[in-house]
Amino acid sequence: MTKTNDRESSESTTEQIVRSYRLEDQIGFLLRKANQHHTYLFSQNLNADLTPTQFAVLAKLFERGSVSQNRLGRLTAMDVATIKGVIDRLRERGLARTRKDRNDKRRLLVELTDEGKDMAFRTIPAATEITKATLQPLKTTEKKLLAELLKKIS
Repeated sequence: MTKTNDRESSESTTEQIVRSYRLEDQIGFLLRKANQHHTYLFSQNLNADLTPTQFAVLAKLFERGSVSQNRLGRLTAMDVATIKGVIDRLRERGLARTRKDRNDKRRLLVELTDEGKDMAFRTIPAATEITKATLQPLKTTEKKLLAELLKKIS
C-alpha cells in the first residue's frame, strides 16, 4: 500500500467514526445525565440546605470520626481547594470544627460538632432514600452490577 492509500484509508476510517458517533450512546453523556437526575432528586429531597459535596463530607466524618483534612479530601474524592472550601462552609454553619493534631502540629483534623452529628442523623436516611429513587428503574442484580462497574472505572 502506498502512503496515499494509507492516508485515504485513515481518512475513511476517521470519517466512519465521525459519521457513526451518537452523543446519546457515549458513556460521559450517560454518566452526566444520570448524575443530573440524581442531583435533582438530592436537591428536592434532602431538605437540609447541603450541597452534595457538603453532604459527602458530613457523611464521611460521621462514619470515620476525626480525620485529617488531607485524608478527608482523598476519602471524598475532592481536591485540596474543594475540600478546604467545603470544610470552611461546614464550620461557618457550626456543623464541623477543626483542630491541630497533637502528634503533628502541621496536620489539621476535622470532626463533626454535635450539630453536625444531628444533621447527619437527619440527612443520611434521606440520602439512602434518594439513592433508592435514583436506582428505582433497575433490578436488584442490575443495581449491584452498576455499582461494581462504576467502582471499576473510578
